[in-house]
Amino acid sequence: MQDFKIDALVNACTQFEQGIEISMQNPENALMRDGVIQRFEYTMALSWKLIERYLKVVVAIDTHTIHSRKDLFREVAKWHLIDNAESWFKYYKAGNETSHDYHLDKANEVYEQAKLFLHDVKKLIKKFQELM
Repeated sequence: MQDFKIDALVNACTQFEQGIEISMQNPENALMRDGVIQRFEYTMALSWKLIERYLKVVVAIDTHTIHSRKDLFREVAKWHLIDNAESWFKYYKAGNETSHDYHLDKANEVYEQAKLFLHDVKKLIKKFQELM
């Protein structure tokens, strides 16, 4: 596991969590909400890339057989690193939605998904730490 490092994800998660805490103190501040969404998108991207790397480097799965993020989340759920692939499908979709089309209602929906994601990404980090 020497080639497998989670520091970037841990740091991103810490910043993401701080953003959520601050935004919850200022629930009407759209700039804070948007900052959380940005941190969510970044943390989500790091998460799935790290999951993919884990499967390739540690588990030695041929990741060319994984054709979509859904396949990736299903596979990593089989290895018990995430509890519910369906939740991760929603997080991934939410992370992509504001980058393509920005509306206030959509931003609020993504913000709510982001808050749910925090719990699951922290569990993923804990699983990785246990394996190292």
